[in-house]
Amino acid sequence: MSTTKRQYSALDHFLFNIDTGVRTLMGTPEVTERKNPAKEHTEGNLSDPEIKLSGRLMRINHAGEVSAQGLYQGQALTAKLPDVREQMTRAAQEENDHLDWCDKRCKELGTHVSYLSPFWYMGSLTLGAIAGKAGDKWSLGFVAETEHQVVRHLESHLSQISPEDNKSRAILEQMKKDELRHAVIAENAGGADLPRAVKLAMKVMSKVMTQGAYYI
Repeated sequence: MSTTKRQYSALDHFLFNIDTGVRTLMGTPEVTERKNPAKEHTEGNLSDPEIKLSGRLMRINHAGEVSAQGLYQGQALTAKLPDVREQMTRAAQEENDHLDWCDKRCKELGTHVSYLSPFWYMGSLTLGAIAGKAGDKWSLGFVAETEHQVVRHLESHLSQISPEDNKSRAILEQMKKDELRHAVIAENAGGADLPRAVKLAMKVMSKVMTQGAYYI
C-alpha cells in the first residue's frame, strides 16, 4: 500500500499564512514540544528599574519574533524549491517557541508586547516574499544574515539585563543557540552572501524596529 504526499496549492499556502498571521498577532502560536527554558529557573531579586529594563528588552525580542514569523511565511509563499519551502516552514515553527516564551515573559514582568506588532509582521512578510522571489539562494542568504543580526542583538541584551534575571537570561540563551543553528542551516543549504548595501539596509530597518518596540 503506497501513500502520496499531498501537494499544497498557492491558495493553500496563502490560507496557511493568514492563519499563521492571526495566531502570531493574537498570541496563540503553534509551539513545538520543547519546554520553556524559564521554567527551570526561579525568579531573581530584581529592582524596579531592572524589571522595567528586562520588560522592554523582552518586548523587543517578542517584536523580533513577530518579524521572524512574517519573514519566514513570506519566503515560504514564494520559495521556488519545495525543500527550501519546508526549511522555511520548520524554522518558523521553531521561532514560534521564542514568540511564546517572550510573550509569557513580558506578562511576568508586568509589561505588554509591542502595539506595533501588525506593522512588524506585515513589513517582514513583504520583505520575505520579495527575498523568496529573488531566488532561493538569496532567500536563504537573507535568512542567514537576519539570524546573525538577531544573535548580535541577543548578545547585547544579555549584557544589559540583570544577572539576577534568571528567567529572561535562560530564554535569551536558548534563542541565541536556535538562531545560530538556523543561520548555519540556511548557509549550508546554499544561502548567498548578501551585498554590503543590503546588510546595511537590514541593520537600519532592525534599528527602527528595536527603537519602536522599546517604547511602544
